[in-house]
Order: sequence, then C-alpha cells, then structure tokens
Amino acid sequence: MTVAVNTNPGFASRLVNGVLAIKPLADLAKHQARQMMIKRAERIGVPWTQEVETLQARDWKADLAQVENPQLSYPEYYLRSFHAYEGGNLSWKAACELEVAARTVHAGIWQDAGAEGDAKLRQSYHDILKVQIPNQPQDILDVACGVGLSTFTMQEIYPHAKITGLDLSPYFLAVANYRAGQRQAKINWLHAQAESTGLADASFDLVSIFLMCHELPQSATRQILAEMRRLLRPGGYLAIMDMNPKSEVYKKMPAYILTLLKSTEPYLDEYFALNIEQAIVEAGFQTPTITNNTHRHRTAIAQVSG
Repeated sequence: MTVAVNTNPGFASRLVNGVLAIKPLADLAKHQARQMMIKRAERIGVPWTQEVETLQARDWKADLAQVENPQLSYPEYYLRSFHAYEGGNLSWKAACELEVAARTVHAGIWQDAGAEGDAKLRQSYHDILKVQIPNQPQDILDVACGVGLSTFTMQEIYPHAKITGLDLSPYFLAVANYRAGQRQAKINWLHAQAESTGLADASFDLVSIFLMCHELPQSATRQILAEMRRLLRPGGYLAIMDMNPKSEVYKKMPAYILTLLKSTEPYLDEYFALNIEQAIVEAGFQTPTITNNTHRHRTAIAQVSG
C-alpha cells in the first residue's frame, strides 16, 4: 500500500527552510545553537567542558572494537549533519558530548529543574510505562540507545529484565559500553540499523524508542515500526517517547528559535507532519494510547495486534 506523506510546512517553517538552504547562514545557525547550549550548560551547573575533555582524553579503541560492526552500511539519511555536528552521530565529538547535551537541553522543561530536567523527563516516561504496561517485561529492546542514558534508566525500573541497547553509531555504543563497565551493568549492545536489526522474530516483550522519531524521515520511521512489530512477541508492547508536535510550545516558538532548532534537526518538518497513531496501527499494532508526559513531549504505547 502506498502511503501519502504529508511534509508541507507552514509559512514560518518555509521561511526558516529558505534561510537554512543558504549554507553560510545554516552554518552560522548551527554555530549559534551550539554556543548557546554550551553557555547554558555551564550556567546551570553542567560542567560541559570538563566532562567532555575527560572523555576525549580516553583511548577508545578497545571499546569501539567491542561494539562496532564494520560490515554495517549506513542509510543516506543518517549521514547528514545532526545536532550541529557535520559528521552527525558518526563522530567521537557527538558521542562525548551526548550526556552533557541531554542534561542541558532538558534543563528547561520544568521551571527550576536545572540539570535534573533530563532525569525528570525519563522518570515521567517510566511512570507512564509502569501504569500502562501491566506485566513485567523479561526482554527489552532500547532502540536508538545512544550512550546508554535511556538503557540504564530502563534497567533501573526493570532490574530483572534482559536488555539490549541498539544504535547506529558505534561511537555512541563505545561510550555506552564504557559506562556499563563503570556501573557493572549487563547490557547487550547491538550496532545495527533499526530498520533491519538481524534479531530473531518475537524476541522481545517491550520495545522502547526514546527521542528518536523526530530525527528520521517518515519512510524510515515506518520501516522501523514494521521491524519492531516483527520483533515483538504476542501481547508485547511498543513505547515511543518524543516531541509532541501538537504542543503549544512549538506552535508559538519564535522564528529565530525555530531556525536554531531546525538547523540541528533536518527532518523536523517530516516528523511534525507524521500521523504517528496511524503509522503505528498500519505497522500491525492496536490503536496506541497517547499521553502527554510534559508540556513538550508525549508517550505513545501500543500493544501488538492479535
């Protein structure tokens, strides 16, 4: 079946897109977005420079060799500039800065939360999981696990589960593997495409996707949802936590802030135009429940159909 893809942005977004189509202006926007984040981090007590320098000073060869699949091919969409990194997620710089970036970006979700905003965001997601998923999952797949922030917090609420963290960046997984060693955590790290994981059918009770879909074109999101349906057992659950396109925050966002945001998120228009409920159902799930876990984020939970 051919699915119509609605990716038509509004006037403000089209204006921003026009600005970002001019490379010098796009580069300036990325630089400004990055500098704003670093200054904000230091202001709220996240020691960005110190923590990043500590990680960058480490020899990562052994960690990388443990997790990397050198035969893996990367989809075209993943090779674009992301989050103000020209190499996107395929760089040590992105991997070493992910933890401090998450704490900084999510600091403003709740007033006065500061550097604890990221932990509160994850807790708001987990609170919904515990209410809406009645059984304790035994096998969990954490998709787009990054450096393990979502994986380790998932392990805290399901300590007896076997957890696999999947990501397309070997650099992220190398840092995740290092952090797992520090925590003495037993996690299976998998360097693979979420569209084609290579994992066996019906291997998991729960698939969690935390802040990934807004970084994808719609075609990739649909392929990933179909793959997650294949991986889930009968009665299994899919949980997706991400930005809420219906939030008033994004509708009322000033043009200059939108420009900075879109300069680091190349597929944001496609994500905001995606009917996630319909896409989940078309992938073979029951109609999802949609719960706002912050004024900017929503959680979709759906059980396997049949």
